[in-house]
Amino acid sequence: MTLTPGLRAHLLIMVEMEDTAKRIGSGDVPVLATPRLLALAEAATVRAVEKHLAPGETSVGTRVELDHLAASPLGAHVQVSVELIEVDGRRLVFAFEAHEQSTVVGKGRIERVVVDRAKFLARATR
Repeated sequence: MTLTPGLRAHLLIMVEMEDTAKRIGSGDVPVLATPRLLALAEAATVRAVEKHLAPGETSVGTRVELDHLAASPLGAHVQVSVELIEVDGRRLVFAFEAHEQSTVVGKGRIERVVVDRAKFLARATR
């Protein structure tokens, strides 16, 4: 495992109906849903470390802090950026921010743990 602080990744999406609170069920308005924002941030954390894990390893989410600060309407372009800020053994801590143009629409921290994929799946299916 070659995980060190400073690893980064970015995702860019255009908000579509499938991304909205109305479609996901977390609200009744056609703006970027908070659960979708979280999923994007988690996907970016996976992207940041995927090439740095040993064969057979993956990471799983364990903790999230999320502030959803502004609404992003249909058609908005939202960029989610993550940075690995702490490595404590197998525990990884990321900071993230989501921007629509110059507006911060969300920010937070995500913790993940590096696990052996096969062992994790074996425990999960018991």
